[in-house]
Amino acid sequence: MEWFNSLFVEHTPLQAIVILSIIIAGGLYLGKIKVYGVSLGVTFVFFMGILMGHFGLSIDRQMLVYAEDFGLVLFVYELGLQVGPGFFSSFKKGGLRLNMLSISLVFLGTALAIALSYLIHIPMSEMVGILCGATTNTPALGAAQQTLAQMNMDSVNAALSCAVSYPLGVIGVILAMIVIRKLFVRPVDIASMDQEEQNETFIATFRVHNPAVFDKSIKEVAQISGRHFVISRLWRNGKVTIPHSDMKLECDDRLLVVTTPEDISNLTLTFGMEETENWNKKDIDWNAIDSQLISKHIVISKPEINGKKLGTLKLRNNYDINITRVMRSGIQLLATPGLILQLGDRLTVVGERQAVENVEKVLGNKVRPLKDPNLAIVFIGIILGLIIGTIPVAIPGISQPVKLGLAGGPIVVGILIGRFGPRFHLITYTTRSANLMLRGLGIALYLACLGLDSGAHFFETVIRPEGAIWIGAGFLITVLPVVIMGIVSLRISRIDFGNTCGMLCGSMANPMALGYAHDIIPSDSPAVSYATVYPLSMFARVIIAQLLVMIFA
Repeated sequence: MEWFNSLFVEHTPLQAIVILSIIIAGGLYLGKIKVYGVSLGVTFVFFMGILMGHFGLSIDRQMLVYAEDFGLVLFVYELGLQVGPGFFSSFKKGGLRLNMLSISLVFLGTALAIALSYLIHIPMSEMVGILCGATTNTPALGAAQQTLAQMNMDSVNAALSCAVSYPLGVIGVILAMIVIRKLFVRPVDIASMDQEEQNETFIATFRVHNPAVFDKSIKEVAQISGRHFVISRLWRNGKVTIPHSDMKLECDDRLLVVTTPEDISNLTLTFGMEETENWNKKDIDWNAIDSQLISKHIVISKPEINGKKLGTLKLRNNYDINITRVMRSGIQLLATPGLILQLGDRLTVVGERQAVENVEKVLGNKVRPLKDPNLAIVFIGIILGLIIGTIPVAIPGISQPVKLGLAGGPIVVGILIGRFGPRFHLITYTTRSANLMLRGLGIALYLACLGLDSGAHFFETVIRPEGAIWIGAGFLITVLPVVIMGIVSLRISRIDFGNTCGMLCGSMANPMALGYAHDIIPSDSPAVSYATVYPLSMFARVIIAQLLVMIFA
């Protein structure tokens, strides 16, 4: 039996790996089971950990803390790295509205916690722990405990109430999203998100019938319209050409234009008439449109191209080709001259065959080197994120400085490196599958350790009278604000379900619920919204936890 003890009982590094692997494997398999069409996915790892902890399985405490923290850091950093390239543009489009909804959710949950504290006579020293558990925000608990200690008050009940309300804090957000999805979201709306993700750009054909643009160059027309667009092909007198910016438009020219959906009406007025042919179908054979030009996807694989602006390469002038679109992280971008290129970008190049082949040599188009993830930038980013997370930020009126912590620091650095790294020629590219693998590994480790740690005393605390009250209060604080603000987001703010889920998960600091949202929504919109609202909502919750103790305890 010695080998059995060494594998499952005796606290050794080997035993820790075995136990965590059992929890993760079992949780992932059980998470695939659907009940009434709903499965919990990776979140079931958390409940598998609780079950194993209840039956007495445990690992070395230091190993547990290390694996839990490393898993969380790995998950949030890779999340930031993935959403970084599109983060700031998404923030401009709807970030302010998302953050307003997020802060409203934070305040609504806080108001409910204060009301329950008076209604069911729970001391604020315990209620603040319930609030932190219900919102799965351990940094806020740490700040509250420090404030309680400074006021010479016992913080044990705060930690215990947080521990028992935490599991339903995890599942509560998921249940709320399930309710919102079943009652307020049509299946076709979720299915269409994948199509929306692939059509950030829009292709249309126009006839030049507007006398105001006759004999004007394409550059002048672009300045007049004030819109971004790329003319891929121009048909004139039966001949197709790739137009350059100085080429003048003539009456009845036919233009194949790549732009954004919202600019179509403006460009119709600019050029005169839009044709009805649909150029956005997936099955179009672009090389069969005309016999003179070909269209080819070319991947940037040469490191020296990383971080350069598209216009500085002068590909159109040197090779007489046109670049119409750039695919990055599943999103199609307009190929504007100011677009900063990144390793792994896939460019759609139109031109004569020999010219396109010459451009291919310039950009690389070798996919094999890109399949190896750049692990160096992952660990460099983690180091920087942990450093940023430990920097104290003093806020007037708050006794304790606020820190981004293990979750906040890495996600902020991941976003910044993902967005601005190429400008400093940092190779931030990883394949989508590699990013998802690292994210999945991180969240699985985090959930397994969190569940194992909570499971040891979870059920015995639940059966105590105060334990049941704590759990009930925490569940209300979790579910009611999430459902209310989810409905407000969908029905009043008109935000789609993917971004709404990301906003809800980020507001509740709940990466486990984000994992569930990722399983049911075929796009990265939840991750982008999560990263958009997480920093502000996390700061707000840390400050509010301290204020509750100082004012009401």
